[in-house]
Amino acid sequence: MDVVADCTDADKRLAAEAAAREVRAGMLVGLGTGSTAAHAIRAIGAAGLAIEAVATSEASAALARSVGIRVRDFAGVARVDLTIDGADEIDDRFRAIKGAGGAMLREKVVAAASDRMVVIADASKRVATIGAAKLPVEVLPFALCYVADALAAMFGVVEARAGYLTDNGNPVLDCRGARVDNWRDLARRLDAVPGVIGHGLFLLEVDAAYIADHGTVTRLERERRAG
Repeated sequence: MDVVADCTDADKRLAAEAAAREVRAGMLVGLGTGSTAAHAIRAIGAAGLAIEAVATSEASAALARSVGIRVRDFAGVARVDLTIDGADEIDDRFRAIKGAGGAMLREKVVAAASDRMVVIADASKRVATIGAAKLPVEVLPFALCYVADALAAMFGVVEARAGYLTDNGNPVLDCRGARVDNWRDLARRLDAVPGVIGHGLFLLEVDAAYIADHGTVTRLERERRAG
């Protein structure tokens, strides 16, 4: 038995269950992707509330339906009440890296449409500053080599995720060793590369986080300034 893995999974579940308690009847809820988000989907389903959901991946949609959640096509949705999702890293400024599960583009669109986005994670994902986790970049297939060459100027390592396509049918480049420490500038540079469709930098989207550490869940709230 892998005791560490079991404890980590237990913390993921506790964080997910705590966040799921924010869900209220009548809400339209965004469902994230990945092992931690899966715990949230099961917890929401177990609550039996009359809600609807949009999912950020086909896997999450299938899981949601299996636990009795009605899933809507996001193409017909403009606003979401609450989104609950995991993260590969999150720091105390609520900057996150997401996309190990390959759904970062859909996750970002749903997060942008949400009145509130909550990240759930075990304590290993909470960091002083983001940047150690690989940063995934979703790429137009036509532009794969061009984009990889452009990103090589921004990162120490750029690797295609072997044999993988997103639910959108696009390849992913996993990047490490960012050559800048200004994350907003890096996000702007990524967005400006023709052929980059999306990336896993979530710098402004996260409103709150539930972090579980050895059975204790802490809720962190971003302070929003007027104007």
